[in-house]
Amino acid sequence: MAKRIGVIGIVIDDPKYIVDKVNNIISDYSKIIIGRMGIPRHDTEVSVIALIIEGTTDEVGALTGKLGNLPGVTVKSALTAREAAAKGEKEK
Repeated sequence: MAKRIGVIGIVIDDPKYIVDKVNNIISDYSKIIIGRMGIPRHDTEVSVIALIIEGTTDEVGALTGKLGNLPGVTVKSALTAREAAAKGEKEK
């Protein structure tokens, strides 16, 4: 299955209660994560995480599904139509 490059946005309400579970799930999928940016908003009790990913639609769906099933977690993903090239291979 082709790998695609994309972005996953995660918003966590009241992170002090659920952030450990979010981080454990993200860790489980570290092989598809290229980059991560997290912004804790202590004044509003909300945290935002942006992930840059490269994976199959199945891998991305599994990650976003697990995160989205957590209480207080909202997840949105956007994948490009472009397939990621394997090492030494031209992009399509």
